[in-house]
Amino acid sequence: MPKSIKHLLIGSTEPYSGKSAVVLAIAHHLQAQEVDIAYGKPVGAYREDSQTAILDADVQFVAETLSLPKTRLLPTLLFLEEKAIQQRLRGADQRDYLESLGRYLERQEGDLLLLEGPGTLDEGSLFNLTLMDIAESLDASVLLVSRFCSTLSVDSLLAAKQRLGDRLLGGIINNVPSEKNEVAETLIKPFLEQQGIPVFGLFPSSTLLQSVTVSELVHQLEATVLCCGDRLELMVEELTIGAMNVNAALEYFRKGNNMAVVTGSDRTDIQLAALETSTHCLILTGHTAPSPMILGRAEELEIPIISVDLDTLTTVEIIDRTFGQVRLHEPAKVHYIRQKLAQHFDIDRLLQALGLEPAAV
Repeated sequence: MPKSIKHLLIGSTEPYSGKSAVVLAIAHHLQAQEVDIAYGKPVGAYREDSQTAILDADVQFVAETLSLPKTRLLPTLLFLEEKAIQQRLRGADQRDYLESLGRYLERQEGDLLLLEGPGTLDEGSLFNLTLMDIAESLDASVLLVSRFCSTLSVDSLLAAKQRLGDRLLGGIINNVPSEKNEVAETLIKPFLEQQGIPVFGLFPSSTLLQSVTVSELVHQLEATVLCCGDRLELMVEELTIGAMNVNAALEYFRKGNNMAVVTGSDRTDIQLAALETSTHCLILTGHTAPSPMILGRAEELEIPIISVDLDTLTTVEIIDRTFGQVRLHEPAKVHYIRQKLAQHFDIDRLLQALGLEPAAV
């Protein structure tokens, strides 16, 4: 491995903290600074369609978005799937994954190897592939992404500092509500800096980044698309349940924005009320076909209607879980996170911390 290559490992203090979005945005801005990037994700969570895929789905997406050549991509070593976990527990898998990682990196070229780490500080322990394991094996610096929950969000970064020590290059606090921005900027950030944890960015919360496509809801619910199958790219930001009387429902729907509305297939009044407000998807439970009037109106407004063979409670639980595991794979999200990183992230400070000089302006 060329001695000049630097290693930056981007981890998170909790799952679904926005780590992949941060990785993509940082990589984009580093490329703008003419930094030659290699990229990988040793511990993967999602494959695309093929169960033999050697790249995590997020890696494939990032690589395509950044136009990275194959020579700058590392294959995913491990997918945290049930079969792999059981093999490890039974002792059937004795592989030394850190040794395998070292072999993959022997011929890696570029200025900076950007690795996306596991979802938490503990994830990967069974395979000796925790964030700290990888960092020590590669002599890598760690940048942590932490979701803002309250002023106690400092706890997770303080605990990480104790575990990672000098490996911790700094942190990013993500999903900061607008009403908490002043507290984050004037109280939390200075405190963490005093504790030896540089804060490279404070990212505002975004309904767009937390939204999901109608297509993803169709996939997760195993739903049938009844109309507007060409509009499944619409983004859903809120979930609303239409179980009240129509007057109360209409008042409630008017407060929503880009909603998915779950209601019974026999509730024509609720369905019509939802279609006349900011609804991006109508999800029908039950086994009754919607009326031709509803289908016709949905076609006019280009609002997809999907049908599920599930009860309302189960449907809502699946959708809630889907919102909790949102991914970055939409162009609108990519554009947004790049824009926000340019506004809220100190890229020059990161380059200096890594020993990479910023490009001359």
